[in-house]
Amino acid sequence: MNIMPNNLKRQYDLHAAEYEAKALEVLRSGWYILGQEVTAFEQEWAEYIGRKYSVGLASGLDALWLSFRVLGIGAGDEVIVCANAYIACVMGISMNGATPVFVEPDKYDNIDADKIEEKITDKTRAILAVHLYGQACDMTKIMAIAQEHNLKVVEDCAQSHGNKWQGQTVGTFGDIGCFSFYPSKGCGAFGDAGAIVTDNAELADKFKVYRNYGSRVRYQNEVVGTNSRLDELQAGLLRVKLKHMHEFNRERNEIAARYTHEIKNPLVQLPQIRPGADSTWHQYVIHVKNCKRDALIQYLQGQGIGTIIHYPIPPHLSEAYQYLGYKVGDFPIAEGFAAEVLSIPMYNGMTADEQSYVIAAINAFEG
Repeated sequence: MNIMPNNLKRQYDLHAAEYEAKALEVLRSGWYILGQEVTAFEQEWAEYIGRKYSVGLASGLDALWLSFRVLGIGAGDEVIVCANAYIACVMGISMNGATPVFVEPDKYDNIDADKIEEKITDKTRAILAVHLYGQACDMTKIMAIAQEHNLKVVEDCAQSHGNKWQGQTVGTFGDIGCFSFYPSKGCGAFGDAGAIVTDNAELADKFKVYRNYGSRVRYQNEVVGTNSRLDELQAGLLRVKLKHMHEFNRERNEIAARYTHEIKNPLVQLPQIRPGADSTWHQYVIHVKNCKRDALIQYLQGQGIGTIIHYPIPPHLSEAYQYLGYKVGDFPIAEGFAAEVLSIPMYNGMTADEQSYVIAAINAFEG
């Protein structure tokens, strides 16, 4: 048996006729940029998440860096972010000239909210709450800290489409919620795509100006903007996917439940769910202790099972951020996670036999 870590074709196959009909509808419309599909998707996504406004963008990274741009955060400012986040989260900060300030993760693989306050200085302007792997950060603590210190909050929901903290959908707590619709995401496009959500009409308007070369009226450019427009084809296809989000999330929860109940290998630490949170299981991330991860990867590969490491190099140790001056040992928890985490196969359309095969293989691993 050959099992990919993520098989995007399976989700396409589930509703292929709908995707193909929508693609033809958009192609035959003759309108491909900022048309009715984008407008409709923005309205539907805002309603799904539970915010007043959504603005479609070209990618999740654009959602991040434009968020800090429209909030006026730049050179000389600091933004707090978890040390084990994907590097795009940090890029969203540094692309504006601001400085990322790292905080260690907790046992739930997300930022340890109890360690945020000690990192706040007179230069701190915002907190970036990254809902990693499909599980929510502790937004109650984060919002309380932000309110006390008059900080902005941006939520990176790239991996968390529809999951909740204390019954409230992530992306609705902070000033801005950022989403990626990269194909592997819960509501994945068939190419690059992204969006923001907010309840602030002024911020939403700024995003619309910035995404279109800094212009709301053609050839009248108010600011130095960018080209970050969600195109009509991706918006139309995302509208189809959005209709099935409950189904997709339910299926991933069912797969995760099997893994959690049936994987019994003592070398494997299963993911933990923060009390008060649920998960949409963008990834099912195990921790493999005692330097056994590489051996498990090779073993599973030999069994025809693919895996991915999310993420092998913490941002503070990447070549891109050498200028920040960090060294090995500065964030030992994040660095430890980078040496332990492993994402096992998780995707919509995964068969029960495939799940059983993965479970049996992991349980049989002896190191």
